Amino acid sequence: MDKLREEKLWKFLMIVSLAIVVGSLFMVISVIVWNGMPALSLSMITQTPKGGYYLGKEGGILNAIVGSLYLAFGSVILALIISLPAALALQKDYIGKTRLAYYIRLSLDVLWGTPSIVYGAFGFIIMLYFGMRASLLGGIIVLTILQLPIMIRSMEEVIKLVPNELKEASYTLGATRFETTSGVVVRQALPGILSAVILAFGRGIGDAASVLFTAGYTDSLPRSLFDPVASLPLAVFFQLGTPFPEVQQRAYASALILLIIVLALSIASRYLSRKFAKNIIR
Repeated sequence: MDKLREEKLWKFLMIVSLAIVVGSLFMVISVIVWNGMPALSLSMITQTPKGGYYLGKEGGILNAIVGSLYLAFGSVILALIISLPAALALQKDYIGKTRLAYYIRLSLDVLWGTPSIVYGAFGFIIMLYFGMRASLLGGIIVLTILQLPIMIRSMEEVIKLVPNELKEASYTLGATRFETTSGVVVRQALPGILSAVILAFGRGIGDAASVLFTAGYTDSLPRSLFDPVASLPLAVFFQLGTPFPEVQQRAYASALILLIIVLALSIASRYLSRKFAKNIIR
């Protein structure tokens, strides 16, 4: 009887926890949509800020939308190029059981939990040392460093789930270790790898502290990697900081655009994951 009550208690606590999480998410989305929809317009999406935009005059946040996409996609691509080989190298077929691999995992876990402002300060110091100014390139590099622990650790855990029988069958057919890794392991883990990429993308496009010092902010569209670039999180921050109610409402519209971008990419990744999952052997 006591075990039955204990089971019911834990079941109740799980339902309450789930309701709190889902309810909090629903409230956040509701507040953003409710406050952002009235200020959302075509001109806000298609125009850059004009003179006096942050005083309530005409213009839009095209510079922040384009800048965020440049920063996020640039950093995700660069982080993916580094993370996938690193995650594969940490498997037991390579250095997975060594003391070096243990310390690498420990370092990545620490870096994952490090506040993004620390990455921004680190990037800013390095940029000053090399005489660089705030730019798109600086923002991409710092966001790449920010995303590396997320990608590597997430991919590593996904790759571990690939059945050993598949690798053994590949070796039996005469495939090399590299051919097995690239042709069997990566293909089987592809849905999980996509999820890791989207997780890192969401962290990158939504971060403000790391790009504040390294990417800067500008009302213009960047023409090269060495130009400063705006971002949606900073656009939200600057608009909320003004004393004008109409500009503050635009901040919610900017947050809504950011939310739509992340949701659209998440839905796309789910679709691709299901498509690739058809070829997965379980």
